[in-house]
Amino acid sequence: MIVRRAQAGEIAACAALYERVLRATFTWIPPERHQGADFIAAAQDEEVYLAVDGERLLGVASLYRPDSFLHSLYVEARGLGVGKALLDHVADGADGPLHLKCQVPNTRAQAFYAREGFRIVEKGHDPGSSVGWIRMSR
Repeated sequence: MIVRRAQAGEIAACAALYERVLRATFTWIPPERHQGADFIAAAQDEEVYLAVDGERLLGVASLYRPDSFLHSLYVEARGLGVGKALLDHVADGADGPLHLKCQVPNTRAQAFYAREGFRIVEKGHDPGSSVGWIRMSR
């Protein structure tokens, strides 16, 4: 497995993985609300990283560098250490401690981040959303 920064021509594949993973795992939100176009729009201001095994895309992560904010971390190949590899790669290159937000129902991600040393520093709700979030930092 190799983790590296995504090239411009790979962003569409990263967005497709993002959409597939969200639709499969974020079951508390209607699947049609998950759109790869949202990932592509955010990628305009973020650094996108990917994990690949040969030609196979395993996962993606994105960092909003000004805030050391891990905006995305989505893995399609679970149980292979892909999430940890992406997280470590992004953290090693960040300018400070990483921060992120998780939706409250996303307990699998919360457990992963807790194992990786993140702690809850804030809880909240976005206006107009029925789903709460937690902010984590390490």
